[in-house]
Amino acid sequence: MNRAVDPRDLNVHHADGVAKGDVLLEAKDVSLRFGGVKAITKISFDIRKGEIRAIIGPNGAGKTSMLNVINGFYTPQEGTITFRGVERRAMRTTDAARQGIARTFQNIALFKGMTTLDNIMTGRITLQKSNIFAQAIWRGPALREELEHRHRVEEIIDFLEIQHIRKVPVGRLPYGLQKRVELGRALAAEPALLLLDEPMAGMNLEEKEDMSRFILDVNSQFGTTIALIEHDMGVVMDISDRVVVLDYGRKIGDGPPDEVSKNQNVIDAYLGVPHE
Repeated sequence: MNRAVDPRDLNVHHADGVAKGDVLLEAKDVSLRFGGVKAITKISFDIRKGEIRAIIGPNGAGKTSMLNVINGFYTPQEGTITFRGVERRAMRTTDAARQGIARTFQNIALFKGMTTLDNIMTGRITLQKSNIFAQAIWRGPALREELEHRHRVEEIIDFLEIQHIRKVPVGRLPYGLQKRVELGRALAAEPALLLLDEPMAGMNLEEKEDMSRFILDVNSQFGTTIALIEHDMGVVMDISDRVVVLDYGRKIGDGPPDEVSKNQNVIDAYLGVPHE
């Protein structure tokens, strides 16, 4: 079920000028410290347009810290992130969102008192052109824009098969459906790069199968590039094109799933072999 990028697709160009298979994002020698604690050290890897790129490693390996650097939540002390050909060190999360990076979180971050529909609508904020005064009047261009955004959100709701909960406050939903709503909110931003932080954590087998299917469909049908953190190695090996492995804040493996699974450093890290 491994889905390597088809070489025949490498010359297919998209609206942003980046061809499928070309580098969309590159992390180069990124280091992040909190006081004297080194979260990540000299990490370099890339994410290619159109792929599903997994970031794995034992607990405390620096995976979420790496995602937080990519989407601007943390500023690294060393190294750079290049996204769509633009190199940066510091960036606000709002800037990252406007440039086409969206994410979900390890711990669900939804507005629990709002409905599924309204939560997903919040993902459209960075795409809104009308100012607050035009939105308050809610006529003319502002009304047309609102209707367009709602139409797009309804398409996402249909895609994720959550029509039956569209008007239900998300705080009343079971965990697996809340995870799906959070995915919908991220998709509503129409990202070029979607970051998923443990999208299947806490799910049962059926919920994991559903989420795996949606991730594959988002990648294939929407053409969205995906980088995900996931502890379920079966899922990682099944849906990923390439895998980068972190341990104690350092990169210890990088390549196709089959290759990485045979890497002795990776095997040792997951078996808990002590470091000298």
